Parts: sequence; structure tokens; C-alpha cells
Amino acid sequence: MADIITRDGTWSFDGETVRIVPGSKVHPVRQDLGELAVPLEAVAGASFEPDRKGGRLRLRLRTGACPVLRAADGRLRDAADPYQLLVEKDRTGVAEYLVDEIRDALLIEQVPDGPVDRFLLPGPSVPVSGGGGDGTASFDGHTVRLVWNWKAEESKTTGGAVALPLSDVTGVRWIPAIGLENGSLRFDRAGVTATSQPKYDPYSLDLWGLSKREYTAVLVAAAVLVRLHSPGRALAPGAPQEVPALVPADAPAADDHDVLLRRLRELGELHGAGILTDEEFTTAKQAVLKRL
Repeated sequence: MADIITRDGTWSFDGETVRIVPGSKVHPVRQDLGELAVPLEAVAGASFEPDRKGGRLRLRLRTGACPVLRAADGRLRDAADPYQLLVEKDRTGVAEYLVDEIRDALLIEQVPDGPVDRFLLPGPSVPVSGGGGDGTASFDGHTVRLVWNWKAEESKTTGGAVALPLSDVTGVRWIPAIGLENGSLRFDRAGVTATSQPKYDPYSLDLWGLSKREYTAVLVAAAVLVRLHSPGRALAPGAPQEVPALVPADAPAADDHDVLLRRLRELGELHGAGILTDEEFTTAKQAVLKRL
């Protein structure tokens, strides 16, 4: 077991999982996301970048493994990135040891660093809410809700709060405010092309970047993305059905019990977080058990 405890948070590694616990005064995105359990198969690499104050630990995930990073699309600030940890001077040796342990495990297990075709982390637990600017977005696993505040345009407030069933959602896009440019959280719908600016679009939040809490809209986007890629999801008529396999085609051989047991634990976490329905969980579990 290798671990490091700092004011910014705690990381530990047991050879199979990197557990990340954020500190009490970190960015709202990290606070709301909470504790993370990152399986080794989701990790592409780890590094420690020293500086005069100590340094920064970075965990690099395989592309597509984390729904939060997928939703952010490279736009997440360092302070909001759950896979970074500020390290004090007296903890740099421990940080370097942790990096070595992760790297050694990746080599021993021969974990590829390329992209994956499914999420390997469950993403934010639902219900989740976030945003700011002219309103707040929330998602309970079935319905997206947009509630406007007094700063929203009349075109939004006149129609009242929006309740958008997941079956009507075909995509979600999050862009943070950068400089003088506003950001947005947009929800795409089947057969509908958004033509108006986010400030006038009743299916978008207009994000101004005036507070860190506006960044939490990315968590709503990530939770929706997980459900959009969930097998067997009911979609609006005419929308393409996407059903990625929970057990990939290159699943481990039947005698690789440790890998299959880890897969069962992952499925249990997804089911416990509300990402998989009872039926989806049962089907996927049976597929893994057959290989055992």
C-alpha cells in the first residue's frame, strides 16, 4: 500500500485501485465529486512535477475512461481536476514513491495507455446539480431540470422551469466561461438544431464564470453522458440507439478470475450509483459469471 496525505487531499494505491479523497477546501467540482476509486485499467500514467513549493501529482487516465474528463473535453482548470494533487515540500519523496508504484503496476499488468470504448468510472452520483449564471441544472438519472433565476432572459422565465426526459436527450455540451466569453451547458434533442444563443435557449444554461460553482455544471453533463451511453436506454423515436457492451469483446479468459472479480465489483458500483438498472446489472453480471 502506498499513500500520501496532504492538505489538498489523500491518494492511496493498493496495486489495483487509486483511491482519491479531496481535501476540505478544494474546488467545488472536486468537493461535489467526492471520493474516487480509479481502477488500474483506467490509468494511462502518473507523474510528479516538482516546484519550489513542493509539486503536483498528476494521474493521467486513458481517453474515454472518465465521464467527467469526457464532458470537460480538456477545458477543466487544474484546480478543478480531480486527478491532480498539490504536494507540500516535505511530502515530495512520498509523491515520487507513489508514482513509481503506479508505474510499476502498469508495467506488470501490461495495461495499455490507449483510449477505451466505454467508461471505466461511474461518474458523479445522482441526483446531481450544478451551474450558475442564469439558472441551475439538475439530473436525477431520468430527467434533466433547468430552473431559472432572476437574471435569466424573459424568453426563458416566461416558459418556466424545464423538465427534459433523458429519452429526449441526444447529447450534452459543456463549455466554461473563458475571459470575456460566456460559457454554456447545452442539451441536444432528437431532430432539433439549436440556433439561438445559450442566453435565449430554454434548453441551455448561460454560464458567466463569475464564481467557481458555475464549473459544477460539468458534473451534470458527465452524469448525463454516463446515462446516454448506458445499454438499453430508451430513446426518442428516430434517435440512433447506442448500446456499448458492458463486457467488451476482448473480455478476459475464463480462468482469469481476478480480472473477472474486479469486473463484478465495477458492475456493483455502477448499479449502486444508479447508473445501471436492475435488469442491466443482472444481465451484465450473468455474462461475467458465465466466464467464471
